Amino acid sequence: MWNEFKKCTLCPRNCGVNREKEKGVCQAGETMKIGCYRLHLWEEPCITGKYGSGTIFFTYCNLQCIFCQNQQISQKQVGYEISVERFAEICLELQEKKATNINLVTPTHFLPPIIEGLKLAKKQGLKIPVVYNTSGYEKKETIKKLEGLIDIYLPDFKYWEEELSQKFSKGKNYRHYAIESIKEMVRQTGTPRFDKEGNLVRGVIVRHLVLPNHLDDSKKILSYLHETYREQVILSIMNQYTPMCPNSIYPELNRTLSEEEYNEIIDYALDIGITQAYMQEGETQKESFIPEFSSIPPEKERR
Repeated sequence: MWNEFKKCTLCPRNCGVNREKEKGVCQAGETMKIGCYRLHLWEEPCITGKYGSGTIFFTYCNLQCIFCQNQQISQKQVGYEISVERFAEICLELQEKKATNINLVTPTHFLPPIIEGLKLAKKQGLKIPVVYNTSGYEKKETIKKLEGLIDIYLPDFKYWEEELSQKFSKGKNYRHYAIESIKEMVRQTGTPRFDKEGNLVRGVIVRHLVLPNHLDDSKKILSYLHETYREQVILSIMNQYTPMCPNSIYPELNRTLSEEEYNEIIDYALDIGITQAYMQEGETQKESFIPEFSSIPPEKERR
């Protein structure tokens, strides 16, 4: 058992549980568990590349977002356990399939075995960039453990106001942790760099999902990121909010983002001088973009 799991404080929750015997907020145990791995075609173009991003979706999450599109794995715990050795094999399998990169989605609660698995995979020939795809609810000290192993960081910056992070994700001090962890990510990777095909090989892309009825919060986040980083980070301004809990106790989230709302945010971004950003079209709100996950490893499904 990894020492970090004996009294787990990997994320801002600081649960302090012994994960061999207890479960913290994320509900993860001591063994890696994933919902699926595949070539994923719906990331930002510089992450997706020609053949797709080699994405590994980890089960569980330290946030509890009521609008999470991946609730099957983040909250309903769908998935199957894998060893460190199998994780390394998966990375190499995805590389063999011409993946643009290895994309680790919500990985922090399994950080110790992931670090060991990445080192093993690199020894065995993993050469493509590794992406750390996170909610942004991270501790700076935890991100520091990844230096030298991660080429691209892909964090969310979900909320500016504490009221919203508590209400929609039950996450205390979200803004503080997002600011500090993104600062460390930028320190490690520097200004974004691309290969000759336009694929990102090193750098930080910060995602922000615009929520209906909360445009002021989005503007504060975009303003902070632009004033702080300018061209040091790429922004991804997302309109794909999908209501996952119809008739929830938060009626302001019971609809998709309107075209007018999204256009207002894009106009604001342009007005304050943001030029390095990805934007989305309305079709990304379709449910078909939500992945399907399984409790059965694909190698067993083929038998």
